[in-house]
Amino acid sequence: MGEGREYLGEFEQVVLLALGRLGDGGYGAEIHAEILDATGRDVSIPAVYVTLKRLERKAMVASSTRRPAGGGRAVRVYTLEPEGTEALHRSRELFERLWDSPHLDPGGAS
Repeated sequence: MGEGREYLGEFEQVVLLALGRLGDGGYGAEIHAEILDATGRDVSIPAVYVTLKRLERKAMVASSTRRPAGGGRAVRVYTLEPEGTEALHRSRELFERLWDSPHLDPGGAS
């Protein structure tokens, strides 16, 4: 990874991937539901929000408030930024390089 680029933690990757799967962005409960649906992992909603705030500070996600069409309380909606997508691709490339070992082949030598 290049200078000034941070590694993504596992949960940061999960949150970014869930947000990317939602397409046009989503709010915390939607992201939580996507994580649960895609992974079967029931994480806490506060953990999702803490991670989203950290990713926003890193400029990997952006947020805005949106009022539902039918009225009601405004919600904070998060969108995946290009830096977040780039970070995901860097993480994937890193892990693919690390996984590329005959010693990690389940049928290979240990």
